[in-house]
Amino acid sequence: MSAGGHDHQHGHAHGHDHGQGHAHSRTQDERRLFATLLLGLAYMGVEAVGGWFTGSLALMADAGHMLSDAAALGVTLFALRLARLPEDHRRTYGYHRAEVLAAVVNGAALLAIGVGVFVEGLLRLGQPTEILPGPMIAIAAGGLVVNLIGLGILSGADRSGLNVRGAWLHLLSDSLGSAGAILAGLAVWAYGWSWADPVASLLIAILVLRSAYKLLQECVGVLMETAPAHIDTERMRAKLAALPGVAGVHDVHVWTITSGMISMSGHLVAAPGQDAGVILSAGAACLRDEFGISHSTIQVEPEGFVEDGLHR
Repeated sequence: MSAGGHDHQHGHAHGHDHGQGHAHSRTQDERRLFATLLLGLAYMGVEAVGGWFTGSLALMADAGHMLSDAAALGVTLFALRLARLPEDHRRTYGYHRAEVLAAVVNGAALLAIGVGVFVEGLLRLGQPTEILPGPMIAIAAGGLVVNLIGLGILSGADRSGLNVRGAWLHLLSDSLGSAGAILAGLAVWAYGWSWADPVASLLIAILVLRSAYKLLQECVGVLMETAPAHIDTERMRAKLAALPGVAGVHDVHVWTITSGMISMSGHLVAAPGQDAGVILSAGAACLRDEFGISHSTIQVEPEGFVEDGLHR
């Protein structure tokens, strides 16, 4: 006896208003991301030319990071628009996973930039080059201001989403990179420490690699359909098993479709004489109230139910 279809409809109706609010929030996030993209593109060329002119690797690293920021934001905006396309008979979840794929691209871009800067920093450490500290400090300071403005724009966005958080991490590590370039310029200007520039670039690379690792780790969790970190599946099983009329719980699966969209499926075994509809309603309410999951598919079955030739 399966009651999964009824519960799915219930969950869908419950989540309709939330879905409209979520779409509105995403539209606002897109505007913020687009403004940040334009801001980064406007200053990226300045940093690249400035890095070449001053001979500063830290400044070139910062410019390269801003380039990866622009590419990442472009991919993110494309993915958010793609995710709004309706579902069809083949893509029954629509295009929501495009957001996760874009976040993977963002993480890979961060990783590539970080490795490249780190290697170049090690090479420069052995052979420090002459640097023009005054222009380097001025250009890095401008980059810091631009990144702080970008962080301010994104501060009002929903950073629970993988892509918005990915963009935030890009800008945060870039801001720290700009600060590092300023300190390196000051060290060269005040003390003649030419090694400060490659050391600053190495620190920037470490920040970038750390951001890449954390973002990719979360993306892999979503693609592997790992249960979200904030949901205790053992507690979920126990709560469902404790519902009146439930004799057993099995095949519980919890996964993330995309940021903010969590799904659950599971089987509840009904004790003899129990009403499947009552158990279904109780199970859906438990998942919604205790775990914040409104998109659930529950199959209610009698004891000894045989599925695929196996006794459960």
